[in-house]
Amino acid sequence: MTDKKHPRDARPPEQPDASTAPPDSESGAAAAGVEPAAATAPRLEDQLAELNDRYLRLAAEYDNFRKRSSRERTELWTKAQADLLARLVDALDDLARFAHVDPAATDAKTIHDGVDLVERKLRKELEAAGVRRVDEVGVAFDPNLHEAVTTAAASDPSQDHTVGAVLQAGYKLGDMLIRPARVQVLTWGGEEGRGTGEG
Repeated sequence: MTDKKHPRDARPPEQPDASTAPPDSESGAAAAGVEPAAATAPRLEDQLAELNDRYLRLAAEYDNFRKRSSRERTELWTKAQADLLARLVDALDDLARFAHVDPAATDAKTIHDGVDLVERKLRKELEAAGVRRVDEVGVAFDPNLHEAVTTAAASDPSQDHTVGAVLQAGYKLGDMLIRPARVQVLTWGGEEGRGTGEG
């Protein structure tokens, strides 16, 4: 017998399978849908530069908007002050005229009437600007509008914690309190506390 081996036992050498073969860097990446690194880096750098430029432009636009808003607020505030001053200068001119009146040549009633006229003019202009006087007597004491300076005895329980007298008027501009009214508050202390001012 011969020592020849049977071809059946011989296996052909293994060939690499196309699916398991390492892909060529460029052709395999394209086949898998992945962009090659050489093309990706410049594209991403361009996107980064574009986004950075957009960010810088937005930041500059916001800074300009903030400065413009601040400038407009300042101009609006200055204009509002000038409008109020324009309303008051006539009354101030009238007061200046009264300050230079010769008291020997003018009687007291004329000066009093002139000062009263100036006061009414000032109040009218302030009311036109939205300023309201807080000087009501007999209303309930409100710590948001009134400052209690003193107390007095109330003659009736219904007057307890009401404003008995306004010592100095307060002022509001719209809903904002400029100055609280300084008032005397009535308090009810019962029959024994009447007339004592204590309660």
